[in-house]
Amino acid sequence: MAGRGGGGPNRPNGAAAANKICQFKLVLLGESAVGKSSLVLRFVKGQFHEFQESTIGAAFLTQTVCLDDTTVKFEIWDTAGQERYHSLAPMYYRGAQAAIVVYDITNTDTFDRAKNWVKELQRQASPNIVIALAGNKADIANKRAVEFQEAQAYADDNSLLFMETSAKTAMNVNEIFMAIGKLKKKTKKLPKRVDLEQTNPQGSSSSRCCGGN
Repeated sequence: MAGRGGGGPNRPNGAAAANKICQFKLVLLGESAVGKSSLVLRFVKGQFHEFQESTIGAAFLTQTVCLDDTTVKFEIWDTAGQERYHSLAPMYYRGAQAAIVVYDITNTDTFDRAKNWVKELQRQASPNIVIALAGNKADIANKRAVEFQEAQAYADDNSLLFMETSAKTAMNVNEIFMAIGKLKKKTKKLPKRVDLEQTNPQGSSSSRCCGGN
């Protein structure tokens, strides 16, 4: 497993001082080269690398954001898309409260594979898991092979969040994570107060929370 801790700049997002914490596990699934790692890198560090190395096994990152009066900490598992790692996937999505299933809008095979991941999550993941569908590489929509309306209809039929995204331009990257965070914040029982210094040791994650630069 490769570990890639967040180290991006602090950016404000929400209230100036949060007093509750919502912490949950989120997993990314999808075919190889659809841009899972690039989406996470964009969300956690605000970066994009044109040539991203393939993930081996899985990578773990964290990101903390503020939603209203609540600090939401994402514990993100970015899984490898190669077929030889498929058998490892249940180890990462087991116990996850949310999943983002990613496909490449220029490749219909990756959309079909995404549907299989959704079916697997519906059968085997936690019953209350929030599943989001991300149609990545929207920056090259001129090469589109999967129509927006087709993906939206599939998402509606399966009660999925859906957005087209671009890790390269940052289109809808923060938005899809934040939409998941808002849904989970509504359903998760929160402690009255949690000491952030104890739950989030310095250097363990990136933060966009509470009056950052």
